[in-house]
Amino acid sequence: MSSLLAGRVAIVTGAGRGIGRAHALELARHGAAVVVNDYGVSLAGEDTGETPAESVVAEIEAAGGRAVVNTADVADWDQSAAMVQQAVETFGGLDILVNNAGFVRDRMLVNTSEEEWDAVIRVLLKGHFAPLRHAGSYWRDESKAGRQRAARVINTSSGAGLQGSVGQSAYSAAKAGVAGLTLVAAQEMGRYGVTVNAIAPVAKTRMTEGAFDTSEMALPEDNSPIVAWLASEDAGDVTGRMIEIDGSLITLEDGWRHGESRDAGGRWSAADVGPALRSMIAAAPAPEPVYGA
Repeated sequence: MSSLLAGRVAIVTGAGRGIGRAHALELARHGAAVVVNDYGVSLAGEDTGETPAESVVAEIEAAGGRAVVNTADVADWDQSAAMVQQAVETFGGLDILVNNAGFVRDRMLVNTSEEEWDAVIRVLLKGHFAPLRHAGSYWRDESKAGRQRAARVINTSSGAGLQGSVGQSAYSAAKAGVAGLTLVAAQEMGRYGVTVNAIAPVAKTRMTEGAFDTSEMALPEDNSPIVAWLASEDAGDVTGRMIEIDGSLITLEDGWRHGESRDAGGRWSAADVGPALRSMIAAAPAPEPVYGA
């Protein structure tokens, strides 16, 4: 075992399979005690009766690590609060939150139902907010009590949220929301010793296998070393960043920036807007292409 995360306590959501499982195993390998969260449902959100978190905990314990099962619905307010409390009561605190739990309802926008939209936004966006809110409250209280922790949050966005993805309007909107949440949380929570970053991982998982050609895609575990470092005390000077990971390639995303501008010197007339915007567009870099366009 590595000592990079020795003595630290982590929660990893959606950790029963795929990328989340790889994160949980990697954090444990570096010495962290891990709350392995997985709701145990199918891609369609249906109860399967499976308990994949138990298998991951067994793997961690067989390798000499410490872990505990959690089956909370991370988008449920009270269950998320109890998950944070479980980490504190079981392992004596909480230092790392990896928000990874995922959910898809891929449809072209005009075919997306209200129920599908609500379900995706609930799991992906509220499922990031609720654990972050409760963990943040714990870290704020610890800081005010003179026990400030070197806390780390790693959220999970996506290229779909950064550049958009045809056929994934709800998923793209939710993942863009995660990126915005990351920026705000990094600024608000820094005073309590918390860094908040996000990754945009690429990997062959059960979520991607039905939607894309995954033959050349990276493996889930290829993303986890970046998460392990971001979760370490050494990463205290890195916050509010989005890192895209595609196998051996990591990219620091540039995000929205103020670009070309024009000042009319007074209230714009509608007739002048078109020429001004077209001149700005002509002078600006072309946007990244939408996936699937």
